[in-house]
Amino acid sequence: MKKLQLIGLVILYTLLSTTAFANVLKDLKGKVIDAETKQTLPGATIFIPDLKVTAVTNNDGEFALNNLPSKGTYIVEVHYIGYKTATQIVNFATAGNLEFTLKSTAIETKEVVITGSLISSTSKRNSASSAVLGKDQLLQPSSNLIDALTKIPGVSQITTGPSISKPVIRGLGYNRIVTLDDGIKQQGQQWGDEHGIEIDQFKSDRIEVLRGAASLMYGSDALGGVINLLEPSTAPEGQVKGELITNYSTNNGLSANSLMLNGNENGFVWRARGTYKNAYSFKTPTGYFPNSGFNETDLSGMVGLNKSWGYTHLNVSSFRNNIGFYEPTLDAAGNFVKEDGSPFETSDYKSRDLEYPRQDIRHFKIALNNNFIIGNGNLKADFGFQQNQRRELEDGPDPSLFFDLKTYNADLKYYIHETNGWQPVFGFSADAGNSKNKGIEFLVPAYSTYGVGVFAYAKKNWENSTFSLGARYDFRKNTGEQLFVDGDEQFVPFINKSSNVSGALGFTHQFNEEWNFKANAGSAFRAPNPAELGSNGVHEGTFRYEIGNSNLSPERSYQVDAALEYEGKIVSASASVYNNYVHNFIYASNNGETITAEGDEYPVYRYGQVNANLYGAEASLTIHPVSFIHFENTFGYVHAQNNTLGRPLAFIPAGTLRNELRFEPKLKGTNDAYLSVGINSAFKQTRVDDVFETPTSGYTLLNAGIGATFNLGKQPVKLSVSANNLLNQKYYDALSRFKPGRFDYENPNLGVYNAGRNITFGLYLPFTLVK
Repeated sequence: MKKLQLIGLVILYTLLSTTAFANVLKDLKGKVIDAETKQTLPGATIFIPDLKVTAVTNNDGEFALNNLPSKGTYIVEVHYIGYKTATQIVNFATAGNLEFTLKSTAIETKEVVITGSLISSTSKRNSASSAVLGKDQLLQPSSNLIDALTKIPGVSQITTGPSISKPVIRGLGYNRIVTLDDGIKQQGQQWGDEHGIEIDQFKSDRIEVLRGAASLMYGSDALGGVINLLEPSTAPEGQVKGELITNYSTNNGLSANSLMLNGNENGFVWRARGTYKNAYSFKTPTGYFPNSGFNETDLSGMVGLNKSWGYTHLNVSSFRNNIGFYEPTLDAAGNFVKEDGSPFETSDYKSRDLEYPRQDIRHFKIALNNNFIIGNGNLKADFGFQQNQRRELEDGPDPSLFFDLKTYNADLKYYIHETNGWQPVFGFSADAGNSKNKGIEFLVPAYSTYGVGVFAYAKKNWENSTFSLGARYDFRKNTGEQLFVDGDEQFVPFINKSSNVSGALGFTHQFNEEWNFKANAGSAFRAPNPAELGSNGVHEGTFRYEIGNSNLSPERSYQVDAALEYEGKIVSASASVYNNYVHNFIYASNNGETITAEGDEYPVYRYGQVNANLYGAEASLTIHPVSFIHFENTFGYVHAQNNTLGRPLAFIPAGTLRNELRFEPKLKGTNDAYLSVGINSAFKQTRVDDVFETPTSGYTLLNAGIGATFNLGKQPVKLSVSANNLLNQKYYDALSRFKPGRFDYENPNLGVYNAGRNITFGLYLPFTLVK
């Protein structure tokens, strides 16, 4: 209760004291023109990421941004369909009327601003290996948020059917990936195999993925990379805008609907969104998988101020997801049947009423994001509170397992304005969490955790190059509580402390407008999580008995990567390589040991540590031979070795190759018309830890899509139809938890294929209520 009061006082103080940072008002005006014809471009979007302000050019190609700080340098980003994104560093103290000249292009520009790193910069000036998914890409059909990100080379997903996906970057997942939402690290018991990301897939206009070590920025857990979800940009001054998204998918009857409103009145900004998704059981090429439906509800909102002293935004969200599970029962013919042996009917598969067992997951989050202009710099201050409740219901509404986790976050960064090309940053972060067991079964002990970190970072810009360096110190403590069940000690109390010093170096060089090079070297760490330290029980969702080790040491990672990028008028391409050595890599393994618990026999998985090495490559090639043909290709591969035991690491994604050919004709009465055909290929994955994992064969999936934006009067309406796995191919993905050998201990040959053919119909309706 005292912590809640403290958070409330911090929020109240911040909202009431913003006038203390008052600055002289600054209005920024300008226009956007075509670089060749010099004609103005109406409808271009001007965005300043670090101030979260937006403007749109009028019919004369002119724009105005009001109530800006009177000093400081900021990156201004300008977007217009069919043109290369323009970015410019603007000194507000000396800026007059601005003029942005945009060059037409058929290639999607990579010159966008990356904000997930310590200092916002263009992607060419940012040494981190990064990729950005914009609104158009996020609107393409996907079953959940992480599924949408797998279009990026190097990004994969651990799946438990269509409803649950966990991100994997360069072979690393679980607590080795940091997900940022509203500037706050998402905390939702990420240690579990079947624990997804509790975030509305429609809430972001843009998602940044940083591949590689990021402990310098985010402390523990960022060994593999960062997924940064950016809130939609605020509406232009004096406007109320909105959007309606609705999709329907044939495979599992997934209906997804989301409505958002977004307003700005003299710097008072607000946003409200509601999303609801509902699906019945998904269908594989051989039939439906019982009780695999889900329903998801998310309500979120924001209120804030954008003023000359900076901004303050208060974000609130409430997420709930109900997911059905099925423990396979087979008849003599090998068909799925109910527990009483009776067969499933078609009405059972298509029922949207979930049976038991199932999960009931609720996630509440409140985040206060601030950026204050103070002295010769600015202070970014992010505060958050999260409550994650995970109920696992076996045979009724009373939960068997029930985790109740509360987490508090504070993150402070002070940026000193750039001088002679140098820009330093100093930061402090702290978090505290407490998890209680409220069910009648136990897997992880009740625990508390807290950590603190401090860092210093500096970046030097030259005309064509940048150099960055930084160091960070972290301390973390995990405490597990003792528990007796029926007189027997279920959990032994423990205290696990760890500290670490991380460092990073980065370099970029732009040879000319087309060629760009970037490289990184750094260290990172991950403290063991409470599940790895103290588990002792049946993990129902994974069909195994897990035993933790309270003496685990933190993982320490040493990484290097390099990338070469080319962006021309017809072709854009990139190629990157990386190597990641992880000392004291933590993983759970089974060596044939079994245990009888709750009347059933389970394999025992014990947590231990080894030394591991992961290396790989990523590449992309996009060709626009003519304006209406778009040919995109991506490749990703990771090789992971358990150096200690001399065998491959388990559960590593297979190499992937994605090819898509898009025809984008100019049709009268439509915009953004396209017809696409795509081939997604995965290589066979035979590099498995065969002690407890089975290999998977390669597969190729055929996808297709068609869509266009129609104008009904002045109202644009975007319609699309897409088909995934058009040929209904039978396949097991290497990271599917339903593949043979992972789903059923008593029958290791039992496997459930990934989803079969799925056709999705989509509608996107952006609108303006007040202008």
